[in-house]
Amino acid sequence: MSVPSKVTDYIAQNEAAFVKRLSDAVAIPSVSGDAAYRQDVFKMADWIKNELTALGVTVNFKDLGKQVLDGQTIQLPPAILASIGSDANKPTVLLYAHYDVQPALKSDGWNTEPFELVFDEKNDRYYGRGSTDDKGPLIGWINVLEAHVKTGTELPVNLKFCFEGMEESGSEGLDELILEESKPGKFLHGVDCVCISDNYWLNTRTPCLTYGLRGLSYFKLTISGPARDLHSGVFGGTVHEPMTDLITLMSKLVTPDAKILIPGVYELVAPLTPQEKALYDALDYGISDVEQSAGAKIALSDDKIKVLMGRMREPSLSLHGIEGAFYSPGAKTVIPASVAGKFSLRLVPNQTPDKIEQLVKAYVTSEFQKLNSKNKMELEHLHGGEPWVDDPNHWNFQAAKRATEAVYKKTPDFTREGGSIPITISFSRALNVSVVLLPMGRGDDGAHSTNEKLDRSNYLKGTQLLGTYLWEVANKK
Repeated sequence: MSVPSKVTDYIAQNEAAFVKRLSDAVAIPSVSGDAAYRQDVFKMADWIKNELTALGVTVNFKDLGKQVLDGQTIQLPPAILASIGSDANKPTVLLYAHYDVQPALKSDGWNTEPFELVFDEKNDRYYGRGSTDDKGPLIGWINVLEAHVKTGTELPVNLKFCFEGMEESGSEGLDELILEESKPGKFLHGVDCVCISDNYWLNTRTPCLTYGLRGLSYFKLTISGPARDLHSGVFGGTVHEPMTDLITLMSKLVTPDAKILIPGVYELVAPLTPQEKALYDALDYGISDVEQSAGAKIALSDDKIKVLMGRMREPSLSLHGIEGAFYSPGAKTVIPASVAGKFSLRLVPNQTPDKIEQLVKAYVTSEFQKLNSKNKMELEHLHGGEPWVDDPNHWNFQAAKRATEAVYKKTPDFTREGGSIPITISFSRALNVSVVLLPMGRGDDGAHSTNEKLDRSNYLKGTQLLGTYLWEVANKK
């Protein structure tokens, strides 16, 4: 059983309508992290509901409560739970996407208006905030539905949708909803697999399927001493300075070649299997790709496998910034009364935020005591997320692999990503089913950045890929 030609023909013949749909969505500035745009996030939810309802989908809004944002208590945007089909002889696929976006102003460095979909004819791509993250993939599913409905083609699977409007701001309230709705008799119970299209190819050449994500532990290290900022000419050389202590401690966290100095961190890493090693050998990705993405020749090694593992299956520690320090133009001879450094660790199986927090606190406390400083130290674990890894040999991944080969005529890379998508592990744990990350966009799309884009071919072929995937999933039964 393969996707009918009338469905793929419909997708190819209705490009203009699909682009109009994406343009309409990009025009709604659904920025979840700014209270001033909250009404637009709700507007985006209503827009999606109307699109789905018109195609015969049953749509429900789930209230996720309120939040405090920018000093005011406001309503969280709804989670959209929708479904079509209830045939017990068909597998049930849960599709996840998010309809909120990152902030964007033209003054940030955009070449076009960020909330206007603009076609670059020379490079055959569309620019606009949310084009690739994540409105393009979300709308791809709507396009697939339309292709089936308008051609009178019965869907090969039952579909359930979970679309949220707070992914870019921590997915507030969604974990609790997933746990509740996964109970027997509830909306998510009985799902056979999950598909998420909220990630990207490794490069611009080769499609990929993602079976793993790193987790995160984010820390704030504060050193405080004097009651107020001090004049260095009066107090320099006479008191313990918080900045000196902070810089000393942060220098003891990681080496310039990315080795984490906290004891016990590497002992928690799951061992590498020969089967996994073979996946890295096969990846269409090299040192030049890393350096092109970084914009400079600064890769830690010339060894492709070592660098790829450093991104995908090894933990890392990054220093992010210092609060309370003088950073304005000019010269100010001040000793800051209190400074705070922020750093994070990307986690891999079998690490957990709780285990890493214990190791970090024990180590940083011990190193601070060695300074014999009279300043005070506080270490906060601001937030964390667990790593996730799935079985790339599961039928869900194999269906996505066959679909990719059918559409792109290439075998996809199987990848683990360096970043985090916390909702992935939420679905995996609550539903106990396979979760495949099936990307639409390319590695240079610039999600979260200025001039975010989605290549025209990726939007059209990506829509075809999503539809083909459903038919390949149907082959499992």
